Amino acid sequence: MSEVQEQLEIKFRLHDGSDIGPNKYPAATTVATLKESILAEWPKEHENSPRTVNDVKLINAGKILENNKTLDECKSPICDQTGGVTTMHVVVRPPSEKGIEKNRSIKADQKCGCSIM
Repeated sequence: MSEVQEQLEIKFRLHDGSDIGPNKYPAATTVATLKESILAEWPKEHENSPRTVNDVKLINAGKILENNKTLDECKSPICDQTGGVTTMHVVVRPPSEKGIEKNRSIKADQKCGCSIM
């Protein structure tokens, strides 16, 4: 007899209070797979959308979830285990500041240090 794999219903709360989902996922789904799903369903009208899985952090029950963990490994006693919808918060890493800082330093180097006497 084959076992029925547990399905978890999850919605993802974005920074502006809007949601993606809820959708059902098998308990064996990895956090990285969830993040890929979020990227695919990200609302087009939102600015600063994440580009890669590494730009997204998922928080459940106050803990940041690791990409290699499965939903089953991330379960929390705080979450409703009776089949309710679990809400995970999505945090997006802001765009890199490296390029901006590099441009600022180039402009600072281009200033003239001459003095006229």
